[in-house]
Amino acid sequence: MQFISFILIYPFIWIFSVLPFKVLYFISDGFYYLIYYIIGYRKKVVTSNLKLAFPQKTDLEIKEISKKFYRHFVDIFVEMIKAFTISDKEISKRYKFTNIELLNELEANNKSVLILGSHYANWEWIFCLNLHVKVDGYAVFKRLKNNYFDKKIRETRGRFNTTLVPTQEIFKIIDRNYKSKTQSMYGFLGDQSPKRKNSHHSGLFLGVQVPIITGSEMLAKKYNLSVLSFRTKKIKRGYYETTFKLLAENPTDYKNYEITDNYLRELEKSIYEAPEYYFWTHKRFKHKK
Repeated sequence: MQFISFILIYPFIWIFSVLPFKVLYFISDGFYYLIYYIIGYRKKVVTSNLKLAFPQKTDLEIKEISKKFYRHFVDIFVEMIKAFTISDKEISKRYKFTNIELLNELEANNKSVLILGSHYANWEWIFCLNLHVKVDGYAVFKRLKNNYFDKKIRETRGRFNTTLVPTQEIFKIIDRNYKSKTQSMYGFLGDQSPKRKNSHHSGLFLGVQVPIITGSEMLAKKYNLSVLSFRTKKIKRGYYETTFKLLAENPTDYKNYEITDNYLRELEKSIYEAPEYYFWTHKRFKHKK
């Protein structure tokens, strides 16, 4: 059944992917009206999240942010599909890095790095980073239930020299590369919501007390990985600009959870500046105190 689903659906995805951006965004506009006004996909979750994060804003302001978010939300899925066939030249034109020299410097110093990102702006196209660096790049992702789609997405990202690795496998890879002294780069999304029983740390995120994932920081300390965060700005529709910030070159110099908390403060800056680009359908506050 997985194979049948794949051969029935993937041809349509591929055809959709090869369409010009102007056509894709025209289709996206149509889906926005369908999802926001007719289906109302997770509107209660989005509104609840926004009210928690911005208690000072009026209902009208919350509604305006919500509408802007849904427009961006649909665009992101269009851009995810476009990633199946987008060329190196096209993605390099649309997704730029402002200070790639920071990574190049760490690379020259033979440092392996851990890069923390979030579900903000366009986190999918960050995989093109490996077009600009020489070290092996790995990105943690959640394995798809359909093995054929899972393989296809790995192949797609692999075109840009990024290896997608399921969460449960990344630990072995980091350990292997550390022991063999293989310089590498690892990408994690650090804004997930852990269950309370699996969390060793809690703190404020957007003014709400929540459990916080600290696994990335613990890995960085154990394997001496320099830690960076990246902040992505949406310049205009389909165009993004990403800036890196060095959170810790030598992570063992920092107190436990200090790196994680500093990362969250960086993420908050982006969200407060342009809240419509954060992934508000995600139940980030479901385990809030």
